[in-house]
Amino acid sequence: MKRNWFDKKVLILGLSKSGMAAAEYLSSKGADCYITEKKDYEEKMSSDLARMESLGIKVEFGRHSEEFLEGVYLAVTSPGIAPAAEIFSRLKEKKIPVVSEIELAFKETGVPFVAITGTNGKTTTTMLTAAVLSSEYKAFECGNIGIPPTSLLSESEADYYVCEVSSFQLQYSKCFRPQIAVWMNFTPDHIDWHGGLENYFAAKASLFAEDKMPAFAVFNALDERVYRFAQSYNGEKFYFGKEFEKNCAYIKDRAIYFKRKPDEEEKIIDLDQIQLVGEHNYQNVMASVICAKLVGISNEHISAAIKEFAPPEHRCEYVGTIQGKLVYNDSKATNPEASIFALKSFSGKTVTLIAGGRDKNTDLTQMCNVMKECVHDVVLLGEAKERFETEFRRLGYNNILIADSFNEAVDKAFELQNEVVLLSPACASFDMFSGYEERGRVFKDYVLSKK
Repeated sequence: MKRNWFDKKVLILGLSKSGMAAAEYLSSKGADCYITEKKDYEEKMSSDLARMESLGIKVEFGRHSEEFLEGVYLAVTSPGIAPAAEIFSRLKEKKIPVVSEIELAFKETGVPFVAITGTNGKTTTTMLTAAVLSSEYKAFECGNIGIPPTSLLSESEADYYVCEVSSFQLQYSKCFRPQIAVWMNFTPDHIDWHGGLENYFAAKASLFAEDKMPAFAVFNALDERVYRFAQSYNGEKFYFGKEFEKNCAYIKDRAIYFKRKPDEEEKIIDLDQIQLVGEHNYQNVMASVICAKLVGISNEHISAAIKEFAPPEHRCEYVGTIQGKLVYNDSKATNPEASIFALKSFSGKTVTLIAGGRDKNTDLTQMCNVMKECVHDVVLLGEAKERFETEFRRLGYNNILIADSFNEAVDKAFELQNEVVLLSPACASFDMFSGYEERGRVFKDYVLSKK
């Protein structure tokens, strides 16, 4: 239900993209908005600061002052702020409710949400689902993908918001209730942020809580932990990855099929018509197919939209054939599980893997086992290279080269006589870059200079 925001004081935690979108929206509705940013002011923030101040939005840096917290009606948090941050205990003491920007958008609109969460694959699935739904409706991708849903609330003609939802956002989304909720997979990640693996799982699982049960829930039948959770889920559910008697999408005879009722199988698309590479991407497609069928998209339009959909940037993105090598940019792979998905896409080819970056201290056993099957050589770099080398050798993988710089890693990869050069770091990028996007762009620019 929409609120009357006139003269209400709202505190925005963080000068982030989602925080600024929330502030702009609320300010347009009459709220008195304050943004408190714990980081010190930097020159790169100047344009954002100027835009906020031009709208009458107050901003502070380097602290969370008592002045900004006084008399606050509601706080909207940015997803990067961990639950253990001191600001939350202060807000709790003052009995100030805290919501995510996604929850704020949900409460302010009657447009139904399709929410997609998971450790890996959610961005691709969000983009693909939005593209398929757009074949018959006006659907907008948003959320953790980089487009705050509050920035779309002026789109009065929207039929659906297809929203990528991270565990960070779900942590403060107590009432968010999408029409369709999709759980792609679950593997260890963001453990420090959540304070433990089970807290991370609980944040994901909260999307399917009984008090906010979606109309339809979609689960990955190939993910053991997600499938086990789904068995105890009491709402209407669909599975992708395996064939069941009903309510499923699955692969048979090198094609994707959908089944809503027993003995009513529908062929959607042949696998060789899909531009996305690898088994993990077929899972993404199956999840999107279920969402599309649930909102009534025709099979013809589903198939056509999937055929046209190209891999998003930095996600197993084909860069080109350079010096006779197939080059792929998978910079978005910031954990071992994501890299495993990529590696399995190149079965039957000789692969040079470039890995390393800022270490998340995740277990490397499964990744190493896959590397033994799929990777001829690995070039390691960044802060993680010493631990990765030690662990890989301990686990029996020894075709390892070490690089002292990003360009050196690429050069060494091109010196090897393998068919594929794959950047799939299994690490965060912050030891060398501002984010995985910059890392991917630098990689592409450098390898293309070798043409």
